[in-house]
Amino acid sequence: MVFRALSGLMAALLAFAAAVNFNDPDPVRWVAIDGAACVVSIVAAATGSVRTALPAAIAVVALVWGIAIAVRVPSLEVYTHMFDEWEMKSPTIEEAREACGLFIVAVWMAVVTAVVWHGAS
Repeated sequence: MVFRALSGLMAALLAFAAAVNFNDPDPVRWVAIDGAACVVSIVAAATGSVRTALPAAIAVVALVWGIAIAVRVPSLEVYTHMFDEWEMKSPTIEEAREACGLFIVAVWMAVVTAVVWHGAS
C-alpha cells in the first residue's frame, strides 16, 4: 500500500515536471521522459504492478542521459546554486538542474523496478 501511495505522489510530481517543461526551448524530450515515468507511476499506483522492462528502460535512459549532462557541469559547487533563482541563471546551472531531474527519474524508476521485481507492492 505504501508503494502505491508513493507511486501516486510521484505520478503527480512527474506530471508537474512534464507540464512545466512545455515552455522549455526543447520541450519534447523533457516532456517525453517525465511523461513516460509519470505513466509508469500511474499504472503502479493504480494496479500495484507494472512490467519491469518499462521502468527499467526509463531508468537506464534517464541515468545515461543525466550522466551525459552532469559531466558538462564544471564543479560540484554549481549544484549549490541551482535554486538561488527560479529563472535560468546560467546554462551551467540549467544543466545541473536537468541532470538532477534525470537522476530523480532514474532513481524512482529503479525503485519501481526493484519493488515490482521482488513482488513487494
